[in-house]
Amino acid sequence: MGKAQKYVLLGDATYPLQDWILKPYQEDENLTQRQLQFNYRLKRAHSVIENAFLRLKARWQILLKCDDCSLELLPTLVLACCILHNVCEAHDNPFNEEWLEGTEPTELPKPCQPAPASMEDGRAEQVRELMCQYFETCGEG
Repeated sequence: MGKAQKYVLLGDATYPLQDWILKPYQEDENLTQRQLQFNYRLKRAHSVIENAFLRLKARWQILLKCDDCSLELLPTLVLACCILHNVCEAHDNPFNEEWLEGTEPTELPKPCQPAPASMEDGRAEQVRELMCQYFETCGEG
């Protein structure tokens, strides 16, 4: 029987290192090549996520003006847009680049101050190291 798949969220340097939040290594001159590769891959994953949210908002522009709907309806509205968006993407429904006009990339919310070291989970470094090893062995991509 195989191991259960573990999911993690991607965070930036301000988040605490947890076994469920991957964050980059602190940038300094002491990073190994493997750690630099890990940071690069994490940054690329962030840009994919930002692009997906930008396309979601451009295709379903009702998400740009959710302030005029009730709070009770909001989760259902967002979920419906995500499902429809994924159906369109899965079936290669053409994306009209003109939809992007007026849709600004938004900075995803994040903590203002870096998390204190006391919030970091010691086991999380093992998860990050395993991901680092995985990125090293799976080649460029």
